[in-house]
Order: sequence, then C-alpha cells, then structure tokens
Amino acid sequence: MGQSSPEKLIVVSTESNGIGFVTINRPKSLNSLTKPMMTDLAQSIKALDRDDSVRVIVLSGSGRAFCSGVDLTSAEDVFKGDVKDVESDPVAQMERCRKPIIGAINGFAVTAGFEIALACDILVAAKGAKFMDTHARFGIFPSWGLSQKLSRIIGPNKAREVSLTATPLTAEVAERLGFVNHVVEEDQLLKKAREIALAVIKNNQDLVLRYKAVINDGLKLDLAHALSLEKERAHDYYNGMTKEQFKKMQEFIAGRSLKKPSSKL
Repeated sequence: MGQSSPEKLIVVSTESNGIGFVTINRPKSLNSLTKPMMTDLAQSIKALDRDDSVRVIVLSGSGRAFCSGVDLTSAEDVFKGDVKDVESDPVAQMERCRKPIIGAINGFAVTAGFEIALACDILVAAKGAKFMDTHARFGIFPSWGLSQKLSRIIGPNKAREVSLTATPLTAEVAERLGFVNHVVEEDQLLKKAREIALAVIKNNQDLVLRYKAVINDGLKLDLAHALSLEKERAHDYYNGMTKEQFKKMQEFIAGRSLKKPSSKL
C-alpha cells in the first residue's frame, strides 16, 4: 500500500506481515490536527480496515508528541463544522474499524489526542508520555467521547479530577488506572507495539474480528444484556460452521498443542 496524504501529514504504510501503520506527521506543531488532517486520518483508518492484507493497525505520532490536540489557530473551522460527520471523524472511524488498533503513545496526548488514544483497543506508552484533557481550560466542548469514556475506564471521581482541573496523567499512572497496557522506554515503543500486533496476527483472523466486536459492543450494554449478546453471537457462529470447519479447528488445536507456548507479552 505505502501511501500517504499529499502533504504527508498523515503517513500510511503496510508490512507484508499484516501490520498497517498510521503516523500523525506534523512534528513541528506537536502533531496538532487541522481539519484536513482529521479527514485524512479518518479515511486512512477506513482504508486500512477495508484492506484485506492488513490485520492489525498501529497508530503513532512522529517527533516529541503523539498528538497535541486540535490546531487552535483553525479552531473555528474545526468546531463549527459538522461534528456528526463520521467520514471526517477519525474517532468514529476507529470505533467502526473491525481490526484491532494499537496506539503507540509518545510525548503528549492532549485533548483530541487523548480521545484518539482512548479509541485504540490496546495502548503502549513511552516513559515520559502524558495524557491531558484541556477542554475545560480552553472552553472546548468534547465531541470525541472523552467526557464519557474516561469515567468508564478510570472511574467518575478520578475522571472528573483529570478533566475539570486539566491535570496531566503520566504513562505510569495511566497504566495503574488500567487504560495503558504497557509502559516502555521510548526507543522500544514501536517494537513493543509490533510485538503485540504479531501476537494478534498469529491467531484466527475471523475470531479476532468477532472477539473485538463482541467486547466493544458488549461494553455499551449492562452485563446481563452483554452476556446475552455473547451467547447469541456464539450460537450464530457455531451454527454457521460446517463439519469440515470443526475438523480443521480440531486439527489446528492439536497442532498448536504440540508447539511450545509463546512467551508472555
């Protein structure tokens, strides 16, 4: 694939192993987002989701930051636009993406950058990375989910403190609070993200997509309805399998059991 936007502010590349990479590439402005960049990022995620050769997406930022939020010099253009337009909304496209998205967070993930990070399925952060919500500081109303998602992940009291005081969260604190999976040295960030991606790629691709979907869809429901959703989708999945597919499953399991277990992540 190996394509990028004309300005190369959103860079997209793929590897033959099934990993697709998206890099926010405006380092001199700490990867702050303009309206065209948002649209390009949204469409890049959408294109990788449709690319059958891509199985996992790694999202990162170049330079000293992951994403410092919206470029406030073009704030009116951004915020007076249609915030419900999913085609130009990177978070909406990330939430619609069937494939796992691994966020590799370096430096600052501020406001919109924080929201993009929360839209990832798995997060790896470099030591020194910081997450910060400045909506209240600058008088910006959240529209990419930060007001709702953060409280569900770290609890409402802590989320209120983070958002109402604009207090930065370090990568280490974010890991303890449960929304960062791993904290690594900065020079190991993409290596760790790739390691996780390859671990996902080794598994049954159809089930990976279905598993991500049932986890994410279930999170929108209360537990009782989420459990019913799992039962319903399991029923549909197994009823749709042929005898040959069950045979291949048994052969695959038998083959895997003869191999040494892989090392822990």
